[in-house]
Amino acid sequence: MSTRSKPATPEDAVPGHVAIIMDGNGRWAKNRLMPRVAGHRKGVEALRGVIRACAERGVSHLTVFAFSSENWRRPQEEVSLLMELFMRALENEVARLHENNIRFRVIGDLSGFSERIQVLIRDAEALTRDNTRLTFTVAANYGGRWDIVQAVKKLMLSGVPAGAVNETVLAEQLSIADMPEPDLFIRTGGEQRISNFLLWQLAYTELYFTDTLWPEFDAAALDAAIASYRTRERRFGRTSEQVQSAS
Repeated sequence: MSTRSKPATPEDAVPGHVAIIMDGNGRWAKNRLMPRVAGHRKGVEALRGVIRACAERGVSHLTVFAFSSENWRRPQEEVSLLMELFMRALENEVARLHENNIRFRVIGDLSGFSERIQVLIRDAEALTRDNTRLTFTVAANYGGRWDIVQAVKKLMLSGVPAGAVNETVLAEQLSIADMPEPDLFIRTGGEQRISNFLLWQLAYTELYFTDTLWPEFDAAALDAAIASYRTRERRFGRTSEQVQSAS
């Protein structure tokens, strides 16, 4: 923990937007001599609990990295099983989200998915659009570099002159432009990389890495991450003295 006498983040602060890379499903299964897909199924259960915990703690936005644009490189059998699991989750979980006033969104290049999955996504987003308790966003066939490139393409197609492009104008074209940038980023499974997830949006996010494998990440593990977040001083380019004076 920092030696500063007064953290800028209040002791009871809750991050408004939590972003998570859910890593470790395969290793969890391997440790138990089970097929990788068993780890992914267990990961869905863990995600259900984390969504509930975020809603109970007052987190307003939760964004998870479910399937990156690079994950297509995995063995075809595993990719097919992941797509099947994704479809089943859409069919089985969205009604529960809606009952709990949770909005569901998907960001990424949806053209890579089957028409059935695309229809399920559109229907789920339409059903939950007006829910307000928590916005739950799934990044699927998503990459941070892809996000920036598609934003640039939108600007070019709309005819925005180069001289008019700045950070604000570009950010307005990104996938989560209507959401606050993440306050807390969590990666499970022991790796300490961002792995092409929300590259633009994580510029000033507090990063938290844990060895806990995703299927074992629960409400207590989330609380540990939030406790770490509360020890951070978020300066956004200012000095510590400026932050403490403003608070």
